[in-house]
Formats: sequence, structure tokens, C-alpha cells
Amino acid sequence: MRHLKAGRKLNRTSAHRKALFRNMVSALIDNERIRTTLAKAKELRGKVERTITLGKKGTLHARRHALKLVADRDSLRKIFGSLAERYANRPGGYTRVIKLGHRLGDDAPMAFIELVDREVDSSVKEKKKEAGENKKERKNEKAPSKKPVVKATAKKPKDEKKKIEKTDSKKTTKDKEKDEEKNKKPAKDNSSKKK
Repeated sequence: MRHLKAGRKLNRTSAHRKALFRNMVSALIDNERIRTTLAKAKELRGKVERTITLGKKGTLHARRHALKLVADRDSLRKIFGSLAERYANRPGGYTRVIKLGHRLGDDAPMAFIELVDREVDSSVKEKKKEAGENKKERKNEKAPSKKPVVKATAKKPKDEKKKIEKTDSKKTTKDKEKDEEKNKKPAKDNSSKKK
């Protein structure tokens, strides 16, 4: 019988598993959304919810118990501060698991685990908006017109600078003359000759 054997082993020792979930709880509290395998996300869900419930209690005893599940003090401050206020009226269900499909390397099912009503960082949204606007601007911009480039050569005795103009095309002078002659000749009108 399998009584009192709750929780996934995840092919790790108990110390490794404990360290893994401490790090994942801290990462989820800091970032409010992480990507992991589906099995780890489902196992992490209970630990995070228990920690946030301790944060809502706000007592010293609850703080010491939460420190067992959280790796750093900054995350602990966030749990007992902003998250406790955010979820004050919610009786549980602080996280959600969103399935993503399978990982390419080993075909493991992947998922997002995130806090419900999470605050999306406004700076990230603004950066995405700016990136999108910049792409649109680049598409709308026309290629700049080519102007002759003026280069200065080394100084001469009288401080004169020789100016060299580069032309837009690589045509020789003979090719340019032929083009000018073609432009001068009137085009023949074949439509006027009807029989």
C-alpha cells in the first residue's frame, strides 16, 4: 500500500528535491511566472500556495515557516508585503498552470506556472511597443537618396583640399553620352500609321 507517500520524487534525492523547490518558489515569487516541466509545475503549485497563505497570516511564526520554503529574504519580503495585500480577499488558488506542449530535446511536457492577477511589468510592455513601432518606421522609411560624397585628401603646401566626387552609378563617360543621345531623340509613334 502507498499510504502517506504523497508527492513526486522527480528522480532526485530528497535534499536535491528540497533545494530545487526552494529555488523554484523563490523564482516564481520574484518573476511571477516561470516555465518548467508540467510535473514540476504541478508539484510546485502546492508549495507556493502554502507560502502565500503563510504570508497572509503575517505573524512571526508564519514568517519562520515560510523561510523554510523560500531561498532569499527579498522574496520573503514580497510574500509578506505586496502579495499578502494582493491576495487578502482570495481564499486560495493563487497560481495557474498553463500547458505549453512538449520540449524538443526529450519530449517532456512543458508548462508555465504563474501567479493569478500578476502584475505585468509595464517597462516590458513599453519596450515591446517601442520595438514594434521601430519596425514599422523602418518599413515605411525609403532608402535615402545618394548624394555625391566629398572627400578631402592629404594637405598640400597651400592647404588646398582636393575634392573628389563619386557618382551614383559605375557608368563610364561613353555610356553616359550614349544615354544622353537616346534621351534627345524623339520616340517614334507607330499609332499614327494606320492603313
